[in-house]
Amino acid sequence: MESAPTIILFDGHCNLCNGSVQFILKRDRAARFRFAPLSSAAAARECARLGAPAPAATEPDSVIVITDGRILERSDASLAIAARLPFPWPIFGVFRIIPRGLRDWAYRVVARNRYHWFGKSETCMMPTPELRARFLE
Repeated sequence: MESAPTIILFDGHCNLCNGSVQFILKRDRAARFRFAPLSSAAAARECARLGAPAPAATEPDSVIVITDGRILERSDASLAIAARLPFPWPIFGVFRIIPRGLRDWAYRVVARNRYHWFGKSETCMMPTPELRARFLE
């Protein structure tokens, strides 16, 4: 039985986030992940399906992962992504020994500065035709 794909909701205007999506796409040969910008109707629909509020479209501060009927944010989301990528990326699971509050603090520092450090795009990334099926509409 094939499991449902893991859904990644990301800030479509953030260059760091777009680079991360490209990084995941290159390594996810099993096509386990599906993607949608946080500000999209698809993101709102997926969150509503689980009874969660739609992600804030204004100044989103977290990647969101939907997997196994759960919504994960911030460092938990990042570690869940790494766990589903091929070796060596699951090794980053060792960071789970760090208390979530501390991990999320570090995550928030990067999130708060991501536009300054990595830049911001005025438009969301457009997937190539061969990758379009991996993006929710």
